[in-house]
Amino acid sequence: MTLPSYAMNRASFPEMYERWLVGPLFRPWAEMTLEELALSPGDRVLDIACGTGIAARVARERLGHAAYVVGIDISPDMLAVARTVEPAIDWREGNASALPLCDGEQFDVVVCQQGLQFFPDKPAAAAQMRGALAKVAGWRWPRGAQTMKSRSFESCAASRSATWAPSSISGTA
Repeated sequence: MTLPSYAMNRASFPEMYERWLVGPLFRPWAEMTLEELALSPGDRVLDIACGTGIAARVARERLGHAAYVVGIDISPDMLAVARTVEPAIDWREGNASALPLCDGEQFDVVVCQQGLQFFPDKPAAAAQMRGALAKVAGWRWPRGAQTMKSRSFESCAASRSATWAPSSISGTA
């Protein structure tokens, strides 16, 4: 039995996600998030639950081709699309609760644009994010103003998505 012609060359879900959702929905949020973070030359960026990698790609656009940007996602199919769109970024398959980082590898900025809501163990993922930071200084919500001082990183992570950017915030974790 052969497949009918209309079934041939169908895009996979990750390909459709990149084609139809990233541009109109996820890229504007990635741009706003990274604008708020005010990345500096030399910042090392980790994008957790990167999907097809829009936040990592925008970070690389802003920091230049020499930027150290790593994207991690649990889905090899999403990463395959990410690698096709931007092969120069270090794309890694892994779980947010056990990040696949090299010994001593740390970052200046950790971004998790849309993934935190899907993590089965949010506190464990939050602890991994905190551990990936070169310096822990505070918590900043993507749209700007709040720095969390009275709640722990893990309790904040359990309640909403956010971005860590120690170089741009005052306060302590």
